[in-house]
Amino acid sequence: MTKPLNYNKWKKIEVSDDEDDTHPNIDTPSLFRWRHQARVERREQRLEEQKEHETKHKQLIDRRKQLNEKLKKLENEKGDVSSLKSEREALEKEEREWKAKDDEMQKQERIRPLDVDDLTHEGKSKTSINKKVTEERPQNMTEEEQAEYYKKFLDKHRDNVKKYGMFRNYDDTQRFLEDHLELVCEETANYLVVWCIDLEMEEKHSLMEHVSHQTMIMQFILELSKSLKIDPRQCVRPFFQRMKTADEQYKQGFVDELTAFRERVQTRAKQKVADALQQYEEEERQKRLGPGGLDPVEVMESLPKELQECFESRDVSQLQAVLSKMPRDEAAQHLDRCIKSGLWVPNAKDAEGDGEEEDEEGAEGAGEASSEEKVTQGVEKLQVDQ
Repeated sequence: MTKPLNYNKWKKIEVSDDEDDTHPNIDTPSLFRWRHQARVERREQRLEEQKEHETKHKQLIDRRKQLNEKLKKLENEKGDVSSLKSEREALEKEEREWKAKDDEMQKQERIRPLDVDDLTHEGKSKTSINKKVTEERPQNMTEEEQAEYYKKFLDKHRDNVKKYGMFRNYDDTQRFLEDHLELVCEETANYLVVWCIDLEMEEKHSLMEHVSHQTMIMQFILELSKSLKIDPRQCVRPFFQRMKTADEQYKQGFVDELTAFRERVQTRAKQKVADALQQYEEEERQKRLGPGGLDPVEVMESLPKELQECFESRDVSQLQAVLSKMPRDEAAQHLDRCIKSGLWVPNAKDAEGDGEEEDEEGAEGAGEASSEEKVTQGVEKLQVDQ
Protein backbone atom coordinates (compact mmCIF):
# COMPACT_ATOMS: atom_id res chain seq x y z
CA MET A 1 0.00 0.00 0.00
CA THR A 2 1.33 3.44 -0.93
CA LYS A 3 2.25 5.62 2.03
CA PRO A 4 0.20 8.87 2.10
CA LEU A 5 2.07 12.13 1.63
CA ASN A 6 2.76 14.28 4.70
CA TYR A 7 1.58 17.82 4.07
CA ASN A 8 2.40 19.16 7.56
CA LYS A 9 5.44 21.05 6.32
CA TRP A 10 3.16 23.22 4.17
CA LYS A 11 1.04 24.43 7.12
CA LYS A 12 3.38 27.28 7.99
CA ILE A 13 4.89 29.27 5.14
CA GLU A 14 6.58 32.61 5.68
CA VAL A 15 6.23 34.70 2.55
CA SER A 16 6.35 38.50 2.79
CA ASP A 17 5.09 39.58 -0.62
CA ASP A 18 1.69 37.89 -0.97
CA GLU A 19 -0.23 39.24 2.06
CA ASP A 20 -3.13 41.67 1.70
CA ASP A 21 -4.41 41.91 5.31
CA THR A 22 -2.41 44.97 6.26
CA HIS A 23 -3.91 48.07 7.92
CA PRO A 24 -5.00 50.84 5.52
CA ASN A 25 -2.75 53.37 7.29
CA ILE A 26 0.36 51.19 6.83
CA ASP A 27 2.47 51.53 3.70
CA THR A 28 2.17 48.01 2.32
CA PRO A 29 5.24 48.07 0.01
CA SER A 30 7.42 49.34 2.86
CA LEU A 31 6.07 46.65 5.18
CA PHE A 32 6.83 43.96 2.59
CA ARG A 33 10.35 45.25 2.12
CA TRP A 34 10.93 45.26 5.89
CA ARG A 35 9.62 41.71 6.26
CA HIS A 36 11.69 40.55 3.34
CA GLN A 37 14.83 42.13 4.75
CA ALA A 38 14.19 40.62 8.18
CA ARG A 39 13.65 37.20 6.63
CA VAL A 40 16.86 37.47 4.63
CA GLU A 41 18.85 38.47 7.72
CA ARG A 42 17.43 35.56 9.74
CA ARG A 43 18.29 33.19 6.98
CA GLU A 44 21.87 34.45 6.73
CA GLN A 45 22.26 34.15 10.51
CA ARG A 46 20.89 30.59 10.44
CA LEU A 47 23.22 29.57 7.61
CA GLU A 48 26.18 31.06 9.45
CA GLU A 49 25.33 29.09 12.60
CA GLN A 50 25.02 25.90 10.55
CA LYS A 51 28.38 26.55 8.99
CA GLU A 52 30.06 27.07 12.36
CA HIS A 53 28.33 23.95 13.68
CA GLU A 54 29.68 21.84 10.80
CA THR A 55 33.15 23.31 11.25
CA LYS A 56 33.07 22.40 14.95
CA HIS A 57 32.06 18.85 13.99
CA LYS A 58 35.02 18.47 11.64
CA GLN A 59 37.38 19.73 14.34
CA LEU A 60 36.03 17.22 16.85
CA ILE A 61 36.50 14.39 14.34
CA ASP A 62 40.12 15.42 13.74
CA ARG A 63 40.81 15.66 17.49
CA ARG A 64 39.24 12.23 18.08
CA LYS A 65 41.43 10.77 15.35
CA GLN A 66 44.57 12.29 16.85
CA LEU A 67 43.65 11.06 20.33
CA ASN A 68 43.11 7.53 19.06
CA GLU A 69 46.52 7.58 17.37
CA LYS A 70 48.18 8.71 20.63
CA LEU A 71 46.42 5.99 22.62
CA LYS A 72 47.45 3.34 20.10
CA LYS A 73 51.04 4.52 20.16
CA LEU A 74 51.19 4.42 23.99
CA GLU A 75 49.67 0.93 24.02
CA ASN A 76 52.27 -0.31 21.55
CA GLU A 77 55.08 1.25 23.60
CA LYS A 78 53.45 0.12 26.87
CA GLY A 79 53.32 3.68 28.12
CA ASP A 80 51.07 5.36 30.68
CA VAL A 81 47.63 5.68 29.05
CA SER A 82 46.25 7.56 32.09
CA SER A 83 48.23 10.64 31.01
CA LEU A 84 45.64 11.18 28.26
CA LYS A 85 42.66 10.75 30.60
CA SER A 86 41.98 14.45 31.06
CA GLU A 87 42.26 15.15 27.31
CA ARG A 88 39.89 12.29 26.53
CA GLU A 89 37.33 13.45 29.10
CA ALA A 90 37.44 17.01 27.74
CA LEU A 91 36.93 15.76 24.19
CA GLU A 92 34.03 13.52 25.18
CA LYS A 93 32.39 16.44 26.96
CA GLU A 94 32.65 18.66 23.87
CA GLU A 95 31.26 15.84 21.72
CA ARG A 96 28.23 15.50 23.99
CA GLU A 97 27.65 19.24 23.90
CA TRP A 98 27.90 19.26 20.08
CA LYS A 99 25.45 16.36 19.83
CA ALA A 100 22.95 18.12 22.12
CA LYS A 101 23.23 21.32 20.06
CA ASP A 102 22.84 19.34 16.85
CA ASP A 103 19.63 17.71 18.10
CA GLU A 104 18.28 21.11 19.12
CA MET A 105 19.10 22.64 15.71
CA GLN A 106 17.38 19.79 13.90
CA LYS A 107 14.30 20.23 16.09
CA GLN A 108 14.17 23.98 15.36
CA GLU A 109 14.62 23.27 11.66
CA ARG A 110 11.60 20.96 11.65
CA ILE A 111 9.29 23.50 13.26
CA ARG A 112 10.64 26.54 11.41
CA PRO A 113 8.18 28.08 8.94
CA LEU A 114 9.16 27.65 5.31
CA ASP A 115 10.12 30.71 3.30
CA VAL A 116 10.47 31.36 -0.40
CA ASP A 117 14.10 30.19 -0.43
CA ASP A 118 13.01 26.82 0.95
CA LEU A 119 10.17 26.49 -1.54
CA THR A 120 12.34 27.27 -4.57
CA HIS A 121 15.65 25.51 -4.66
CA GLU A 122 17.73 23.81 -7.32
CA GLY A 123 16.66 20.21 -7.77
CA LYS A 124 19.46 19.22 -10.12
CA SER A 125 21.90 20.93 -12.43
CA LYS A 126 23.40 19.95 -15.75
CA THR A 127 26.29 21.39 -17.67
CA SER A 128 26.38 20.88 -21.41
CA ILE A 129 29.12 21.94 -23.78
CA ASN A 130 28.03 22.80 -27.27
CA LYS A 131 29.69 20.92 -30.08
CA LYS A 132 32.09 22.73 -32.31
CA VAL A 133 30.20 24.72 -34.90
CA THR A 134 30.64 23.17 -38.32
CA GLU A 135 32.37 25.18 -40.99
CA GLU A 136 30.00 27.25 -43.08
CA ARG A 137 30.14 26.72 -46.83
CA PRO A 138 31.00 29.95 -48.69
CA GLN A 139 28.32 31.36 -50.97
CA ASN A 140 28.51 32.66 -54.56
CA MET A 141 31.88 31.06 -55.31
CA THR A 142 33.47 31.19 -58.75
CA GLU A 143 34.38 27.98 -60.57
CA GLU A 144 38.01 28.31 -59.46
CA GLU A 145 36.96 28.92 -55.86
CA GLN A 146 34.58 25.95 -55.96
CA ALA A 147 37.34 23.67 -57.26
CA GLU A 148 39.72 24.89 -54.54
CA TYR A 149 37.08 24.49 -51.81
CA TYR A 150 36.22 20.99 -53.08
CA LYS A 151 39.90 19.99 -52.93
CA LYS A 152 40.33 21.32 -49.39
CA PHE A 153 37.08 19.61 -48.31
CA LEU A 154 38.26 16.21 -49.57
CA ASP A 155 41.71 16.63 -48.03
CA LYS A 156 40.01 17.12 -44.67
CA HIS A 157 36.98 14.80 -44.85
CA ARG A 158 37.74 12.14 -47.48
CA ASP A 159 38.05 9.32 -44.91
CA ASN A 160 34.73 10.17 -43.24
CA VAL A 161 32.97 10.50 -46.61
CA LYS A 162 34.15 7.00 -47.57
CA LYS A 163 33.13 5.69 -44.16
CA TYR A 164 29.66 7.17 -44.68
CA GLY A 165 29.44 5.49 -48.08
CA MET A 166 29.96 2.05 -46.49
CA PHE A 167 27.09 2.13 -43.95
CA ARG A 168 24.29 -0.37 -44.58
CA ASN A 169 21.23 0.72 -42.57
CA TYR A 170 19.34 3.91 -41.82
CA ASP A 171 20.00 4.00 -38.07
CA ASP A 172 23.79 3.84 -38.40
CA THR A 173 23.74 6.33 -41.26
CA GLN A 174 21.61 8.78 -39.28
CA ARG A 175 23.81 8.59 -36.19
CA PHE A 176 26.97 9.07 -38.26
CA LEU A 177 25.59 12.10 -40.09
CA GLU A 178 24.33 13.67 -36.87
CA ASP A 179 27.84 13.27 -35.43
CA HIS A 180 29.42 14.66 -38.63
CA LEU A 181 27.06 17.34 -39.87
CA GLU A 182 29.88 18.90 -41.89
CA LEU A 183 29.41 16.06 -44.39
CA VAL A 184 25.86 17.12 -45.27
CA CYS A 185 26.77 19.23 -48.30
CA GLU A 186 27.13 19.26 -52.09
CA GLU A 187 30.81 18.27 -51.94
CA THR A 188 29.99 14.93 -50.31
CA ALA A 189 27.31 14.18 -52.91
CA ASN A 190 29.67 15.07 -55.78
CA TYR A 191 32.44 12.85 -54.44
CA LEU A 192 30.06 9.92 -53.99
CA VAL A 193 28.86 10.24 -57.59
CA VAL A 194 32.44 10.16 -58.90
CA TRP A 195 33.20 7.21 -56.62
CA CYS A 196 30.22 5.27 -58.01
CA ILE A 197 31.40 5.83 -61.60
CA ASP A 198 34.94 4.70 -60.71
CA LEU A 199 33.60 1.54 -59.05
CA GLU A 200 31.49 0.72 -62.11
CA MET A 201 34.50 1.25 -64.39
CA GLU A 202 36.46 -1.17 -62.19
CA GLU A 203 33.56 -3.65 -62.60
CA LYS A 204 32.82 -3.63 -58.86
CA HIS A 205 29.09 -3.64 -59.52
CA SER A 206 27.80 -4.76 -56.12
CA LEU A 207 29.90 -2.19 -54.27
CA MET A 208 28.73 0.50 -56.70
CA GLU A 209 25.10 -0.36 -55.95
CA HIS A 210 25.79 -0.11 -52.22
CA VAL A 211 27.55 3.27 -52.42
CA SER A 212 24.88 4.57 -54.82
CA HIS A 213 22.25 3.98 -52.10
CA GLN A 214 24.19 6.21 -49.71
CA THR A 215 24.65 8.73 -52.52
CA MET A 216 20.90 8.91 -53.07
CA ILE A 217 20.33 9.47 -49.32
CA MET A 218 22.62 12.49 -49.43
CA GLN A 219 20.96 13.86 -52.57
CA PHE A 220 17.47 13.46 -51.08
CA ILE A 221 18.56 15.34 -47.94
CA LEU A 222 19.92 18.17 -50.09
CA GLU A 223 16.74 18.27 -52.18
CA LEU A 224 14.62 18.32 -49.02
CA SER A 225 16.58 21.32 -47.73
CA LYS A 226 15.98 23.16 -51.02
CA SER A 227 12.25 22.49 -50.93
CA LEU A 228 11.97 23.58 -47.28
CA LYS A 229 14.48 26.44 -47.78
CA ILE A 230 16.47 25.51 -44.68
CA ASP A 231 19.99 24.39 -43.94
CA PRO A 232 20.68 20.79 -45.16
CA ARG A 233 21.96 19.85 -41.71
CA GLN A 234 18.47 20.46 -40.32
CA CYS A 235 17.00 17.93 -42.76
CA VAL A 236 18.89 14.84 -41.59
CA ARG A 237 16.36 13.77 -38.96
CA PRO A 238 13.23 14.65 -41.01
CA PHE A 239 14.48 12.58 -43.96
CA PHE A 240 15.09 9.45 -41.90
CA GLN A 241 11.77 9.88 -40.11
CA ARG A 242 10.04 9.84 -43.48
CA MET A 243 11.94 6.75 -44.59
CA LYS A 244 11.20 4.88 -41.36
CA THR A 245 7.47 5.65 -41.35
CA ALA A 246 4.87 4.14 -43.64
CA ASP A 247 5.21 6.85 -46.31
CA GLU A 248 5.14 4.38 -49.19
CA GLN A 249 4.92 7.05 -51.87
CA TYR A 250 8.07 8.74 -50.61
CA LYS A 251 9.88 5.40 -50.37
CA GLN A 252 8.85 4.43 -53.91
CA GLY A 253 10.10 7.77 -55.19
CA PHE A 254 13.42 7.08 -53.51
CA VAL A 255 13.66 3.62 -55.12
CA ASP A 256 12.78 4.99 -58.57
CA GLU A 257 15.42 7.72 -58.33
CA LEU A 258 17.99 5.20 -57.11
CA THR A 259 17.31 2.90 -60.07
CA ALA A 260 17.57 5.76 -62.55
CA PHE A 261 20.79 6.97 -60.90
CA ARG A 262 22.39 3.54 -61.20
CA GLU A 263 21.50 3.41 -64.89
CA ARG A 264 23.09 6.82 -65.44
CA VAL A 265 26.21 5.68 -63.59
CA GLN A 266 26.49 2.57 -65.79
CA THR A 267 26.03 4.62 -68.98
CA ARG A 268 28.59 7.18 -67.89
CA ALA A 269 31.08 4.48 -66.90
CA LYS A 270 30.78 2.81 -70.34
CA GLN A 271 31.30 6.15 -72.04
CA LYS A 272 34.38 6.91 -69.95
CA VAL A 273 35.84 3.48 -70.74
CA ALA A 274 35.25 4.06 -74.45
CA ASP A 275 36.79 7.54 -74.23
CA ALA A 276 39.81 6.18 -72.39
CA LEU A 277 40.28 3.44 -74.98
CA GLN A 278 39.97 5.95 -77.82
CA GLN A 279 42.48 8.25 -76.14
CA TYR A 280 44.91 5.37 -75.67
CA GLU A 281 44.60 4.35 -79.32
CA GLU A 282 45.18 7.95 -80.42
CA GLU A 283 48.27 8.23 -78.24
CA GLU A 284 49.64 5.00 -79.71
CA ARG A 285 48.87 6.26 -83.20
CA GLN A 286 50.74 9.52 -82.54
CA LYS A 287 53.75 7.49 -81.42
CA ARG A 288 53.67 5.54 -84.70
CA LEU A 289 53.46 8.54 -87.02
CA GLY A 290 56.25 8.78 -89.57
CA PRO A 291 58.26 11.86 -90.58
CA GLY A 292 55.49 12.98 -92.92
CA GLY A 293 52.73 12.64 -90.31
CA LEU A 294 51.17 9.44 -91.71
CA ASP A 295 50.34 6.32 -89.70
CA PRO A 296 52.39 3.34 -90.99
CA VAL A 297 49.62 0.90 -89.99
CA GLU A 298 47.03 2.79 -91.99
CA VAL A 299 49.38 3.19 -94.97
CA MET A 300 50.29 -0.49 -94.86
CA GLU A 301 46.64 -1.52 -94.90
CA SER A 302 45.93 0.79 -97.86
CA LEU A 303 48.73 -0.61 -100.08
CA PRO A 304 48.03 -3.18 -102.78
CA LYS A 305 48.52 -6.75 -101.64
CA GLU A 306 51.70 -7.16 -103.77
CA LEU A 307 53.36 -4.19 -102.07
CA GLN A 308 52.28 -5.40 -98.63
CA GLU A 309 54.02 -8.72 -99.28
CA CYS A 310 57.19 -6.87 -100.30
CA PHE A 311 57.33 -4.91 -97.05
CA GLU A 312 56.44 -7.97 -94.96
CA SER A 313 59.20 -10.03 -96.58
CA ARG A 314 61.62 -7.07 -96.75
CA ASP A 315 62.48 -8.12 -100.32
CA VAL A 316 63.85 -5.03 -102.10
CA SER A 317 64.20 -6.67 -105.47
CA GLN A 318 60.61 -7.84 -105.37
CA LEU A 319 59.55 -4.32 -104.39
CA GLN A 320 61.43 -2.93 -107.39
CA ALA A 321 59.78 -5.43 -109.69
CA VAL A 322 56.28 -4.66 -108.41
CA LEU A 323 56.80 -0.90 -108.71
CA SER A 324 58.15 -1.23 -112.26
CA LYS A 325 54.91 -2.92 -113.35
CA MET A 326 52.77 -0.08 -111.93
CA PRO A 327 51.93 3.15 -113.70
CA ARG A 328 54.39 5.88 -112.76
CA ASP A 329 51.84 8.09 -110.99
CA GLU A 330 50.45 5.23 -108.92
CA ALA A 331 53.91 3.98 -107.93
CA ALA A 332 55.01 7.48 -106.98
CA GLN A 333 51.91 7.95 -104.83
CA HIS A 334 52.42 4.68 -102.96
CA LEU A 335 56.10 5.29 -102.35
CA ASP A 336 55.51 8.88 -101.25
CA ARG A 337 53.04 7.70 -98.61
CA CYS A 338 55.45 4.96 -97.53
CA ILE A 339 58.22 7.52 -97.05
CA LYS A 340 55.96 9.91 -95.07
CA SER A 341 54.78 7.07 -92.81
CA GLY A 342 58.30 5.73 -92.22
CA LEU A 343 57.72 2.39 -93.96
CA TRP A 344 60.48 3.30 -96.43
CA VAL A 345 63.55 5.38 -95.60
CA PRO A 346 65.34 6.82 -98.66
CA ASN A 347 69.16 6.56 -98.60
CA ALA A 348 68.96 4.40 -95.49
CA LYS A 349 72.67 3.64 -95.69
CA ASP A 350 73.53 7.32 -95.22
CA ALA A 351 71.93 7.16 -91.78
CA GLU A 352 74.20 4.35 -90.65
CA GLY A 353 77.18 6.67 -90.24
CA ASP A 354 79.88 8.26 -92.34
CA GLY A 355 82.58 5.83 -91.24
CA GLU A 356 80.67 2.76 -92.34
CA GLU A 357 79.82 4.41 -95.66
CA GLU A 358 83.47 5.26 -96.31
CA ASP A 359 84.49 1.64 -95.58
CA GLU A 360 81.93 0.34 -98.02
CA GLU A 361 83.00 2.78 -100.70
CA GLY A 362 86.64 1.75 -100.26
CA ALA A 363 85.78 -1.92 -100.52
CA GLU A 364 83.41 -1.76 -103.42
CA GLY A 365 84.96 1.18 -105.28
CA ALA A 366 82.78 2.60 -107.98
CA GLY A 367 80.75 -0.58 -108.44
CA GLU A 368 77.15 -0.76 -109.27
CA ALA A 369 74.64 0.65 -106.81
CA SER A 370 72.77 -1.89 -104.72
CA SER A 371 69.18 -2.78 -105.48
CA GLU A 372 67.99 -0.72 -102.49
CA GLU A 373 69.77 2.35 -103.82
CA LYS A 374 68.25 1.74 -107.24
CA VAL A 375 64.78 1.69 -105.72
CA THR A 376 65.54 4.89 -103.82
CA GLN A 377 66.84 6.51 -106.98
CA GLY A 378 63.77 5.29 -108.78
CA VAL A 379 61.53 6.86 -106.11
CA GLU A 380 63.33 10.17 -106.35
CA LYS A 381 63.12 10.02 -110.16
CA LEU A 382 59.43 9.26 -110.00
CA GLN A 383 58.87 12.20 -107.65
CA VAL A 384 60.84 14.53 -109.92
CA ASP A 385 59.00 13.40 -113.01
CA GLN A 386 55.72 13.77 -111.24
